[in-house]
Amino acid sequence: MDPAKPYLTGHYTPVVDEATAFDLPVEGTLPPELSGQLVRNSHNPKPGVTPTHWWKGSGMVHGVRLRDGRAEWYRNRWVRTPALDGAPYLTESGPDLSASTAGTHIIEHAGRLLALCEANYPFELTRELDTVGAYDFSGKLTTAMTAHPKQDPVTGELHFFGSSPMPPFLTYHMASPGGDMVLSEQVPGATAALKHDFAITENHVVFLEMSVTFDHTETSGIPYSWSDDIAPRLGILPRGAGGAARIRWYDIEPGQALHFANAYEDAQGRIVIEGPTLDREGWKLSWNWWAGTGGPRHSEPVTRSVNRRWVADPATGTVTEGRCDDLNVEFPTINEDLLGREHRYQYAIAFPDERGGNHGLVKYDRRDGTRQILDAGTGVLPSEAVFVPAAGATREDDGYLLTVTSDLHRNASSLLVLDASDLRPGPIATIRLPHRVTAGIHGSWIPEEQTA
Repeated sequence: MDPAKPYLTGHYTPVVDEATAFDLPVEGTLPPELSGQLVRNSHNPKPGVTPTHWWKGSGMVHGVRLRDGRAEWYRNRWVRTPALDGAPYLTESGPDLSASTAGTHIIEHAGRLLALCEANYPFELTRELDTVGAYDFSGKLTTAMTAHPKQDPVTGELHFFGSSPMPPFLTYHMASPGGDMVLSEQVPGATAALKHDFAITENHVVFLEMSVTFDHTETSGIPYSWSDDIAPRLGILPRGAGGAARIRWYDIEPGQALHFANAYEDAQGRIVIEGPTLDREGWKLSWNWWAGTGGPRHSEPVTRSVNRRWVADPATGTVTEGRCDDLNVEFPTINEDLLGREHRYQYAIAFPDERGGNHGLVKYDRRDGTRQILDAGTGVLPSEAVFVPAAGATREDDGYLLTVTSDLHRNASSLLVLDASDLRPGPIATIRLPHRVTAGIHGSWIPEEQTA
């Protein structure tokens, strides 16, 4: 491996082996209602492999099983796709959608555990994290699948899309609560702009085509770059059959968002979307980290990434937008019982900016405009915080945040359980993991009733 590549060093140094451990040591008291499984995905190339871009690292999934106040087991496994053994994505007959890194996200839907990468099919895993194989919804999925599908907490429907640098540029899909793909529609007027994430509201689906688009001259293996020549825009389409044909586009300002915290319809019928957004300089500095180029970059994978809010008004056909905060943040999360509906609280990981500092976990109160930061300490990086509702919750932030830390001082990792209503006391419980977990990227909590 090339030690000059920032995504192969420090917190992001790949794990070199697979492990299984039982009865993990716990400091503090695990709430007994935390019964289920935390699963996390990470870019983790095999020993001797140097990917040309952070996003091209093979997927390794980490799981921790909690039950009855105990941490029953930890496992980590590579997702055994053809790409893990070097199979190319591009073949003589076109893209091989099964040649996936499967290294971006992992979700559960309709009893299936799916490891995701946006350029390929999902890969199904067992609950013990062994690979079953590529999953194409019984042959109905003929495009790639986003790494950021959205499950409506009310209907149980899974909304997702396939994006491509070649036509069809964008296809919107929906699966039933039982896992059957019931809708697949090409979105007219879409372009080759990068669409990593999207959002849903109670009645709409929201796509943002921003300032980064397909570039065949990009040599990192991820063929995208910033362009000042394209007009950024926001597209809103009604949910359900025939909605794609009725998409409406709104002009927005330049920038690039990779992840969205949430979207919802406000009392005036406007669509509100929020997420960390890079400006042109921030994209350049961040891209140079992700690609490991010799160009200017800072020590962190994101630079100048600040929360932004867009408010699209169908009555006027315009969007108002602006920064919500000045922190350098990424990996926004919420209580997903509020997905697609107006939320008060959201969480994110704070990264050191040009002035330095430590990593931390941030809680935003959107109602009063305040924020709370839990400093992780020198040399410690927390993962994206997964929210788990408390039993009998009556408030939005009644619950727990689960985050896996990478601690360079100990060369070790822990799973922290925090009170989501107040971060200041620190962890309620700390679970010591048997080895360090590679930092990044996304994960999910699978409740007990869904782990069978």
